[in-house]
Amino acid sequence: MNTPGGLDTSMRKIISAILASPVPVASYVSPSGARAASAGTSIMYASHVGAMAPATNLGAATPVSLAGAGDGDVGPTPVQLQTGEDTGETPQTGASGDEDAEDGDAGTEEEADASSAPGSASEAKAINDAVAFIRGLAELRDRNADWAERAAQSPSAREAAERGVIDFVATSVEDLLAQADGMVVEMSDGTERTLATEGLSIEHVEPDWRTALLATITNPNVALILMLVGVCGLIFECLNPGALVPGTIGGISLIMGLYSLALLPFDWAGIGLILLGLALIVAEAFAPSFGILGIGDTVALVIGAVILVDTDAEAFAISEPLIAATAVVGAVVTYLIVYLTRGSFRARVVSGQEELVDAKARVIDWHDGDGDVWLHGERWKAEEPRDLGPDDQVRVREVTGLVVRVDPLPKND
Repeated sequence: MNTPGGLDTSMRKIISAILASPVPVASYVSPSGARAASAGTSIMYASHVGAMAPATNLGAATPVSLAGAGDGDVGPTPVQLQTGEDTGETPQTGASGDEDAEDGDAGTEEEADASSAPGSASEAKAINDAVAFIRGLAELRDRNADWAERAAQSPSAREAAERGVIDFVATSVEDLLAQADGMVVEMSDGTERTLATEGLSIEHVEPDWRTALLATITNPNVALILMLVGVCGLIFECLNPGALVPGTIGGISLIMGLYSLALLPFDWAGIGLILLGLALIVAEAFAPSFGILGIGDTVALVIGAVILVDTDAEAFAISEPLIAATAVVGAVVTYLIVYLTRGSFRARVVSGQEELVDAKARVIDWHDGDGDVWLHGERWKAEEPRDLGPDDQVRVREVTGLVVRVDPLPKND
């Protein structure tokens, strides 16, 4: 196990499966440098055998709402178990009766202070529920229940073993099986079972492709990218009907992005700002503001990305490099639109009646101020007060209906 924590609902499903398992379950925090923080701590307490590799640590668990503080009742709101370092409580310092008594008094005072501190009733209920839950697991597995309830520090593997938080420290899975051999554990039906684990064969089970895919697309950063690609693809398809590829990719990406956000504590304001930013990009292309709308779209995209996931949990936050990349892409797109717009205003008209103005033509025949000229492969009626001769070069000055007014060009033109 190597986890920073997770949703309370997911953690309880895992623990329910462990408690109902007909086969003893051993949880092992590994490799060195790993941690079992937050929800991982409760899973460790629920396991029949708890072990840690050297240079790993374990953390206490306090529920933190993913929907932000002060959102009212917990109800169906997703809750993450966070490390106890945020509680401000005093860790247990020893295992003797006197020290335990002193720690118990300190814990009571701290709980009283916590109850008087500002906060919603739902937060207090969630904390009390988590405390009772992890203490019950500790008592079930005959582990240090006081530390489980009050510890704020994240002890190392050796400290956890000394305090009775885990059963032992193991350097490898093989070492874990060797030390667990002969242990007596209590099963869910109340019976005791003696483990015979030494020398067992080890089979590694990797997540299947579906689990790996879901784990990838539910990453907040991937969800943001899918949303941007999806909306942009649909916009390009609307601008170029029949292209098919942008619309197909955009539709699939948008649906996957919405699925990801459904599993995340997203903020509607963030989604609204992202959609507004993309709409401003389109508006810049159709109603050139020489960068004003483009700057607005970049600001909207950046702010939307920052507040898209409404939580203080770092695991669910949008990465800063992705936000910076979003800002850079928005600025580059704005610059390209402004650059192309300036070029289109300076470019010569190449279609329609206006395109004929200043075009060169050749006189076919001429008599008394009017005649015919050869213009762009066509025969046009022309007018000019001055006399012109066949094969004279002229320039179109004005177009009126099907008649062009021309000016003679010098012979060298």
